[in-house]
Amino acid sequence: MSEHMTPPPPTPADAMEVDVCIVGAGPVGATLACRLTVEGMRVVIIDRAALPPMEHPAFDGRAYAIAAGSRRLLEAAGVWRNLPMPSCDIREIRVTDGRPGQPPSPLFLEFGREDATEPFGSMIEARALRVALNATLHATPGVTVLAPDEATVVRRAEGALVTTRSGRTISARLVVAAEGRRSPLRMQAGIVVTRLPYHQCGIVCAVAHERPHEGRALEHFLPAGPFAQLPMAGTAEHPNLSALVWTDEEKLAHRLAELPAEAFTHEIHRRMGDWLGAVTPVGRRWVYPLSAQYAQRYIDTRLVLVGDSAHGIHPIAGQGLNLGFRDVIALSDILAGVHARGGDVGAPDVLRDYQARCRPANMLMLAATDALERLFGNDNPVLRLARDIGLAGVNRITPLRRAFARHAMGL
Repeated sequence: MSEHMTPPPPTPADAMEVDVCIVGAGPVGATLACRLTVEGMRVVIIDRAALPPMEHPAFDGRAYAIAAGSRRLLEAAGVWRNLPMPSCDIREIRVTDGRPGQPPSPLFLEFGREDATEPFGSMIEARALRVALNATLHATPGVTVLAPDEATVVRRAEGALVTTRSGRTISARLVVAAEGRRSPLRMQAGIVVTRLPYHQCGIVCAVAHERPHEGRALEHFLPAGPFAQLPMAGTAEHPNLSALVWTDEEKLAHRLAELPAEAFTHEIHRRMGDWLGAVTPVGRRWVYPLSAQYAQRYIDTRLVLVGDSAHGIHPIAGQGLNLGFRDVIALSDILAGVHARGGDVGAPDVLRDYQARCRPANMLMLAATDALERLFGNDNPVLRLARDIGLAGVNRITPLRRAFARHAMGL
């Protein structure tokens, strides 16, 4: 992908004219495409990977925690109804503190059914969301899918011209970079990124367990990083199923993930306890390096950044993808209003509005997750006592607890 700010040739007469060209068809870019077409906009989405409309990949243990606000977005975009398998509501969340192999602190924070009028969120398998997104993209008349394909983007004050490797030419009012953390469009726009390494990795897998989870999630803070158990919908083979996401020091995380099944199960029990009974690892184990990063700005001439192209945060609160969906909610809301008035969706004041609405809130979330990781990711006895008292204090103050819950739900 390349970009030039030199005066381009005039727009060819046979160019496809669209309101928005989205580069990157991951969950954030694809959801944005579906959502904008609901508002009557013409959209083209380009991705290097093929997007077959009816793929059925095998279970691989990866899942997403979809906050309540993000679920509303997916419903409005027409994606949720196309999920090929059931989701699992998160009805309770228990937050505890401790050490591996020891009982958690008796001081804890619990979000229960009385704290919200709807589930806190929903767990869906990663493969289910991919299938639903692809099916929705291909079934939506207002969106053109070009994949596998690659784009060359020329941006200028009056519009953007996109040419693809397959030979298509597209004239767009706005280009959206949804390409992930190493966004080429962001780099070509000269937007600086600040990175915060954590020297940690996240282990992601699924486990079958003896007892039902009843919609309860666990966030257990440990000195090396958080351990999360998230309830999933069961299958015929495994009626009681949960996703696990746990953080550890880089080298140790890789060693843990490579352990034989019995030893790996023992390590899970040391962190999760036995409240779900005996557990059995299911599917693959994934190891991801963890870091945070943020773009110094989200906009350039006829360009906006969304999702991981704009920001990446520590998974400590499970807000990474949901933060990208919040970008989509804000951007689609702003663009829908402009489009309904017959305005220019790529005008500078429109893009400034998006940046003002999203970047400060996203920076606050990044700062909060970074502070949480530093506060809970250590074994200092003074800090341990302070954070345990803090958890218990929030637990006792019902309005504060419910305010935390609503924010995490994206409402």
